[in-house]
Amino acid sequence: MRIPSSSRLVSFSFVALCALTAAQAQTPQTTRLNGVVERVNGSNLEVKTAAGERQVVLAPDATVLALTKAGMADIKPGVFVGVGATPQADGSQQAIRVVIFPESMRGVGEGHYPWNRPNTTMTNATVDTAVTSVDGQTLNVKYKGGEKKIIVRPDAAVLTFVNSDKSEIKPGASVSLGGTVNAKGAIETNRVTVARDGVSLN
Repeated sequence: MRIPSSSRLVSFSFVALCALTAAQAQTPQTTRLNGVVERVNGSNLEVKTAAGERQVVLAPDATVLALTKAGMADIKPGVFVGVGATPQADGSQQAIRVVIFPESMRGVGEGHYPWNRPNTTMTNATVDTAVTSVDGQTLNVKYKGGEKKIIVRPDAAVLTFVNSDKSEIKPGASVSLGGTVNAKGAIETNRVTVARDGVSLN
């Protein structure tokens, strides 16, 4: 018996949908969160976020970094930085905060794009030149496809990453992390950033 073409089309669509659903089910869901550690039980954490509490599972070899305060003198030519800034009329960017990345994180998020605050930008780039004046520093930073002039005034936050360990992941600590969501809904991660000295992770 010949199957009508419309029936064959429905059958094909159903098979394709099943295949797509299976492929999606096999693709791990990834997510990021910022929050405060509520409880620690070995490698299991409970983190309070703006959206509620999340369970987090640390990998045995998880890397822990601390985000801490740095100074203007640490912003040198050749370092890779992330600059959250307010665009100026002349095309320059006035820094709100500058994060100095370790060499192992060079290239992370490279480029120029909107930041998570209204009317601001994020520029992850390499410092080409740095000129110090009484008003702060003027940086020329370069990234793939472009460059920006950054004005870093004394009121800008200058931060850097330093190596840490799991002892800093304790109740009350502000953390930022990303990972995959397991079958129980917990986030499995191998990298955590902890805020030190009261700095903001946002």
